[in-house]
Amino acid sequence: MDNSWATFGRDLHLDLSGPGGLRACLMRSLREAVRTGRLTPGTRLPSSRTLAADLGIARNTVADAYAELAAEGWLSARQGSGTRVARRAEPARSAPSARRSARTPVPDRPRHDLRPGTPDVSGFPRAAWLAAARRALTAAPNDAFGYSPPLGRPELRTVLADYLSRARGVRTDPEHVLVCTGFMQGLGLLARVLRDSGVRGIGTEAYGLPFHRDVLTRAGLRPAPLPVDAHGADTGRLAELPGVQAALLTPAHQFPTGVPLHPDRRAAVIDWARAGGGLVLEDDYDGEFRYDRQPVGALQGLDPDRVAYLGTASKSLAPALRLAWTVLPDHLVDPVLALKSQGEWQTGALEQLTLAEFMASGAYDRHVRGMRLRYRRRRDQLVTALAEQAPHIRVSGIAAGLHVVLELPPGTEQSVVQAARWQGLALEGLSTFAHPGGQGGAGGAAARDGLVVAYGRPPDHAFAGVLEALLRVLPPAP
Repeated sequence: MDNSWATFGRDLHLDLSGPGGLRACLMRSLREAVRTGRLTPGTRLPSSRTLAADLGIARNTVADAYAELAAEGWLSARQGSGTRVARRAEPARSAPSARRSARTPVPDRPRHDLRPGTPDVSGFPRAAWLAAARRALTAAPNDAFGYSPPLGRPELRTVLADYLSRARGVRTDPEHVLVCTGFMQGLGLLARVLRDSGVRGIGTEAYGLPFHRDVLTRAGLRPAPLPVDAHGADTGRLAELPGVQAALLTPAHQFPTGVPLHPDRRAAVIDWARAGGGLVLEDDYDGEFRYDRQPVGALQGLDPDRVAYLGTASKSLAPALRLAWTVLPDHLVDPVLALKSQGEWQTGALEQLTLAEFMASGAYDRHVRGMRLRYRRRRDQLVTALAEQAPHIRVSGIAAGLHVVLELPPGTEQSVVQAARWQGLALEGLSTFAHPGGQGGAGGAAARDGLVVAYGRPPDHAFAGVLEALLRVLPPAP
């Protein structure tokens, strides 16, 4: 049997049911596809031979339908370029419904965006990533094209174990590395395993990402705030929080205040976990980006049995990759793996193989070093501009990461954020990240006014303009 039709041409779904002959049904279906926008102007249609074979009808029927629709202006046919949807055949646009028009107008996209959470995606190493993908695909075993194992591809787990040990001081091996579809999946898995083991309360930093607290809450845990000051989270308070048997911390670079966890507090949280069988979840979201000195090693290195380490490629490469990793204590490997095997999204094997090759070749280290230099220059440029034009605005936190906190006079945060919005500059205030109840509610210092400025987000060519816009909205000196 001749099956050449199955591999030639382009697929096109057309409904030939309804009154009239085949040619009339075909013309009606093509007109409807163009009218509704399913076939856009300029789209090339299958040849009459291919479409006839696909539909199981005579070629002359298709050719006649094409010719008549071309005469009506729906299609255009030109020698050598085939039959296409005519450029002037624009689909009809439905009028907005009363419900849609009654909604609050969606604001225009900001001209400049300094909200945290995203790196400079224009710096993604496209050529090096493509080269790594080609090498990875060439060397990939056949089983890589099946379903990925729940723990993750062994190639990536092996490379990650080596890299995290070398660059972040993590103590692990490939059998304790879990590959996740983003940081949130790893956090959610750990939270659910903790709940299933009887944990109900978890200490969280009084300033942090609200959606991290939401993940913990949805898993059945109760977040309890730990005050944050110039030395990071006050881990000495953990023993005072009733029912708290776990803690989520950002030790290398507290988010968003930008301070590292003091050595005494690092030791205190490990002592607390050992004494009561607790668990520390270490969010090392940007630990590779320290500019004034060697990055502080991961907290996990102090006690791999009491600390679960979470890292991600979202800040170092790009959020679109959906690649993250969790280094698990030995006693959590089986329960987390069992939970992940029950319908959790699996990370694509080909992306894992590409990242493994990208890291093993040294391209990842080169990329991180290059981005570290780029971000350091931007931070220096920001700090210098503030010192010259707004010396009353203090920059808090260490020289690290992709953002800084600008301290504002009390009571000015919301007005500055609103003024920035009017000028097309997207900013977020420090209060956005405060735990419900505030710092004071946790027994710490009073809540502060400030801006969380993600200098790492804009591309290089736009940074000067972004900096000028930021300086314009800052409050004047008192």
